[in-house]
Amino acid sequence: MFRTNTCGELRLSDAGKQVTLAGWVQRTRKMGGMTFVDLRDRYGITQLVFNEEINADLCEKANKLGREFVIQVIGTVNERESKNKNLPTGEIEIIVSELNILNTSLTPPFTIEDNTDGGDDIRMKYRYLDLRRSTVRQNIELRHRMTMEVRRYLDSKGFLEIETPMLIGSTPEGARDFVVPSRMNPGQFYALPQSPQTLKQLLMVAGMDRYFQIVKCFRDEDLRADRQPEFTQIDCEMSFVDQEDVISTFEGMAKHLFKELRGVELTEAFPRMPWSEAMRLYGSDKPDTRFGMEFVELMDVLKGTGEFSVFNNAAYIGGICAEGCASYTRKQLDQLTDFVKRSQIGAKGLVYARVQEDGSVKSSVDKFYSQEVLQNLKEAMQAKPGDLILIMSGDDTMKTRKQLCELRLEMGNRLGLRDKNKFSLLWVVDFPMFEWSEEEGRLMAMHHPFTHPKDEDIPLLDTHPEQVRADAYDMVCNGVEVGGGSIRIFDPELQDKMFQILGFTKEKAQEQFGFLMNAFKYGAPPHGGLAYGLDRWVSLFAGLDTIRDCIAFPKNNSGRDVMLDAPSCIDQKQLDELNLQIAKIEE
Repeated sequence: MFRTNTCGELRLSDAGKQVTLAGWVQRTRKMGGMTFVDLRDRYGITQLVFNEEINADLCEKANKLGREFVIQVIGTVNERESKNKNLPTGEIEIIVSELNILNTSLTPPFTIEDNTDGGDDIRMKYRYLDLRRSTVRQNIELRHRMTMEVRRYLDSKGFLEIETPMLIGSTPEGARDFVVPSRMNPGQFYALPQSPQTLKQLLMVAGMDRYFQIVKCFRDEDLRADRQPEFTQIDCEMSFVDQEDVISTFEGMAKHLFKELRGVELTEAFPRMPWSEAMRLYGSDKPDTRFGMEFVELMDVLKGTGEFSVFNNAAYIGGICAEGCASYTRKQLDQLTDFVKRSQIGAKGLVYARVQEDGSVKSSVDKFYSQEVLQNLKEAMQAKPGDLILIMSGDDTMKTRKQLCELRLEMGNRLGLRDKNKFSLLWVVDFPMFEWSEEEGRLMAMHHPFTHPKDEDIPLLDTHPEQVRADAYDMVCNGVEVGGGSIRIFDPELQDKMFQILGFTKEKAQEQFGFLMNAFKYGAPPHGGLAYGLDRWVSLFAGLDTIRDCIAFPKNNSGRDVMLDAPSCIDQKQLDELNLQIAKIEE
């Protein structure tokens, strides 16, 4: 056998045993007539000892070992004189009697250590080396443990794990599809699923009752820290349930994961926050509630009470109170102003007001407002001496709230209020059913066309569809949407009405979703579900800033796999087989 033990399991109680280990050379150290080698595998690191006085040839062979050489050693477990309390194996070492070099290695392009000198691009190009680093490997192990716990929990609740196809028909309503040309059906295309949404609904019609799948999904959209073109969902659906049933089941799963993987016991029910309140207080449908600093609307306080035309012409004025920040320097305030003016945020400026120790207010718009108005501002913000009030305004309420949200999160970062080891969870509920698309010139489904409206709002579908709320719910953790779902439409007539509001002709609805609408005519049960983002859950539990480091082989910010050099061109023979021609695009 290549090994009797791994490099992470031997302890002082194993002293005197003869063992065989195999792994990669982490580093070598020569100290006089002794050579020490750290041997690494997935399980840990064990120190090897070569003594020149005992076996000069063996020691000379060890001195020629390079980083990442693959070796096998036979030796005896011995108690270390200089113990390393930072290693689980730090009390022992192996006195080596035999060394076999199984494979050599080029010098790696970056150091394979927890704190590496490799940048993102080089690590992504050599991802198979990056995965050897313990920090990345631990994320992959955490991902494995999470999927195992998900399966245990859902199995205990009677769910069946059922696979759905990867090659399906395109449904362009929503994000862009990745399409796959069909060789056997010239001129026709499959799509890779953005979600198994309609398929899991068909499973409910089929009587499967409780379904789940840990499934790859694909969206051809712009990337950011919490998005990849391919990602993994914990996809679930249940029959004969209402919103309370679904929320209870999956809140239970979240609590199970926290207990088993983080050792955190969550006993209280997660708070529920209507979408309208989340937007009013935080400017986000995924608010980070680890800290306060909620918005205060200031229209009554500042509009028309002074001569500042920016506020007098605004459709929205809102502020946040940064506790203890009145001492911010002009340089710090200029940095915040530059932050909100950045292209991603696009605000025109920032107004600030310091609450002095004597209770007076000193503002960047002092000349436009009396001290009486500024005192009213202080009261509205519930600001204390030493606090800093930051104010933004604009002619679009929703847009300005989103800009103020970015400022709030930036202040949370600067003040150390977004602790990665603190978790604040909530449900955001009562989403709008529709949102207006300027690009399409019509109402679009905020979630998807199969979401059931609130029963009490159904009469509004004929008169004021923009006021209809959805039976939809998102779970939010630390400002990240970790999952979302809804109760589904199961009545064919209501589904028809939904498609009409969304601008579908009967022919278009039948062409794209006829298979589902026809299925509803054969006894569809009431049903609903939820999909968790596995990548996002793992990154939260691991304290990562991006989901890339919990995915074995991720894409970069341009959607490229730099290791495989994909996407790439295909040769003319393949194009001919697929009946495809590549149009030349002028630069």
